[in-house]
Amino acid sequence: MDLTQSNDDVAFRDMVRTFIVAHLPEDIARRGLKGYHASREDIQVWTRILNAKGWAVPNWPQAYGGPGFTPLQRYIFQRELRLAGCPVEDQAAMALVGPVIYTFATEAQKARYLPAIRNADEFWCQGFSEPNSGSDLASLKTTAVRDGDDFVVNGQKIWTSEAQRADMMFALVRTDSKVKPQAGISFLLIDMKSPGLTVRPIYSINEGYSVNEVFFQDVRVPVENIVGELNKGWGYAKFLLVNERTMSAEVPHTLHEIQELKALVKAGVRAGVSLSHDPLFMAKVARLEIDAMALETSVLRVLHMAEDDPEINAVGSVLKLRGSELRQRVTELMTEALGDYGMAVYPDVEGHDNMAVVAPVPPAPEHAAGVLSRYMFRRATTIYGGSSEILRTIIAKTVLGL
Repeated sequence: MDLTQSNDDVAFRDMVRTFIVAHLPEDIARRGLKGYHASREDIQVWTRILNAKGWAVPNWPQAYGGPGFTPLQRYIFQRELRLAGCPVEDQAAMALVGPVIYTFATEAQKARYLPAIRNADEFWCQGFSEPNSGSDLASLKTTAVRDGDDFVVNGQKIWTSEAQRADMMFALVRTDSKVKPQAGISFLLIDMKSPGLTVRPIYSINEGYSVNEVFFQDVRVPVENIVGELNKGWGYAKFLLVNERTMSAEVPHTLHEIQELKALVKAGVRAGVSLSHDPLFMAKVARLEIDAMALETSVLRVLHMAEDDPEINAVGSVLKLRGSELRQRVTELMTEALGDYGMAVYPDVEGHDNMAVVAPVPPAPEHAAGVLSRYMFRRATTIYGGSSEILRTIIAKTVLGL
């Protein structure tokens, strides 16, 4: 494994940068650099630009529309997107359900869903967590009962990210209650416009809206929408969660925010002295950057691992655990760098530049916009995708043998 960047890799990075400068709309970049959730429209515009270039799904095999990037090129590509403020594409579709579909689904399902995902024609959400089944997914209670050519779905999902704008949901449902919990779960694709399906918003502490409750009351889903075999959904979910936890390290996002943190340090003054002259604060910044660089190296190592490597699940848990902690630390330091201005809240108003939609504007400089909002939202990083407590248990069992 060689993690150094060759001349070809540097040329690839420069090509990506040039493409972004030429094609990323200025207003979308401005909103992206604020760190707010991107609107469906911004994501759709940018995804279609990438798809026309053949770059919409950098992690997919070429047989399904991927560009054939090397593991290092895939990482370089994602890092350049984040540094430029490009909208994050529909990760539920491209990073989670997409690989499940091209790996386990029928040819008809692949033809139906994969092109629409690549072109952002359909948006997806993940229906895993339930009110009493978060990290312990095997205890889920949402049922799908066969009735002729349909499954009839009843139950509830919660913390469903972006369900309010999703066209489809991939859900874990219980199709057999008479066997051990993991053995009675299936992987089902559900149209969000189905009669009997209700989405209820959950507003987060930063006054933003990105998560939801979803209720199913006698929702009919065609049997042809099941992925793979009946009652084999637990295995497909484990496959998906490895991708989610590796993705949740979010190193490009953290490295981008470290650059933002350094800009805030340059602008910060306390008691008439530049914040950059505070040795204790700068030591925190240095420690964070070193930890982020170490995590970046670990992510690159995982990108070179075979998909069937027996250690990849445990390694994905380590990356998610560490990455979520760093995402919290960087926003903590950004808020600290602002001093009293760090108390100003600019709500995460999806699809807007935010400074223009908040009335009255908080008494803080423009560079403070979005910082406290991100800090509050990032309290959830150590919960979603598997809570830190659950991940430590996985690591203890699979890595340490405890």
